[in-house]
Amino acid sequence: MRNLDMTALRSFVAVSDTGGVTKAAGLLNLTQSAVSMQLKRLEESLNVSLLDRSARAIGLTPQGEQLLSYARRMLALNDEIYGKLTAVEFEGEVTLGVPHDVIYPVIPKVLQRFAAAYPRVRVQLVSSYTRKLKEQFNRGEIDVILTTEDSVGLGGETLAKLPLVWMGAPGGQAWKQRPLRLAYEGRCIFRQYVQRRLDEVGIPWDMAVESNSTRTVEATVSADLAVHTMLEGTEPRHFECIQHGGSLPDLIDVNINMYSATVQDGPILPDLAEFLRDGFHTLRMPVMA
Repeated sequence: MRNLDMTALRSFVAVSDTGGVTKAAGLLNLTQSAVSMQLKRLEESLNVSLLDRSARAIGLTPQGEQLLSYARRMLALNDEIYGKLTAVEFEGEVTLGVPHDVIYPVIPKVLQRFAAAYPRVRVQLVSSYTRKLKEQFNRGEIDVILTTEDSVGLGGETLAKLPLVWMGAPGGQAWKQRPLRLAYEGRCIFRQYVQRRLDEVGIPWDMAVESNSTRTVEATVSADLAVHTMLEGTEPRHFECIQHGGSLPDLIDVNINMYSATVQDGPILPDLAEFLRDGFHTLRMPVMA
């Protein structure tokens, strides 16, 4: 009887998710050579090629695509068993606050991973704006928050640094209109900055949406009635990064910061923080020390 190496399967899934050995090694906190060796052993044990290395970006062979589905299920079951049998002593609730526009694609995976590690701990997800989240955190109402800021405050940690980019409907033309029609929630932290930036370069603008509903903004932009800005890599599927060729001004890079309470004993909050670090690792630009 032959058994699959769970560690090698985890490396295989990480390479598939990140698109390369280097990023996977960083995500797993391993060396590149260790990840490469695990992949080689996995291929040898199955006697198949799992990765297509002929192109610049690593892809999966048909056998690799088939294994990926099994590997995800095996790892999820492994983590679930390990969590239930080793973390039964941890119960309770933690509150995680995240701005609306950085929930995807990272937070669902973080929540899934946390639930496997601490099945009896409930995570209450609060989605709001950076200013409000920081106020609630300072009052002790939220255990861990993420923020979008141009710098990092006392006690904070920068998880990723991403460019703010123009977003519109796939194949849309709204970005060519003048005045440029904008769609933002009233309390969006980027709204006034974008307005000032357009004023600086002499592009007239108009607010197409006056709402505090994220869904209203998304519907307006996806209908090609206005444009929006988001951090690169966090856009929903019905948005597209606008390739404007210089017709719109360049925008700032923005920090995704994490602030975590330190009053709770035990590993729960540190582990949640570590899951968040791992989740944003593949999105980030280099962060200056």
